[in-house]
Amino acid sequence: MAKSVFYHAGCPVCVSAEQEILTLIDKSQVEVVHLGEVKNRIAEAETAGVKSVPALVTPSGNVLHINFGASIEEVKA
Repeated sequence: MAKSVFYHAGCPVCVSAEQEILTLIDKSQVEVVHLGEVKNRIAEAETAGVKSVPALVTPSGNVLHINFGASIEEVKA
């Protein structure tokens, strides 16, 4: 079974959302990607449709933008 991918940038909004996501979804079913630390995955997030973080990409490819921490353009900078 494919995992969901939770993209974030490490800001307080993102960290709070990560904690909530991990209480809702078993850790074995979600990959957490800190785009501030692994910038080489920003293009992957954009291709998946992520416009801002925090965002959860489901196994079916739906992008759930959660709250608003930073735009993907801000993460690139």
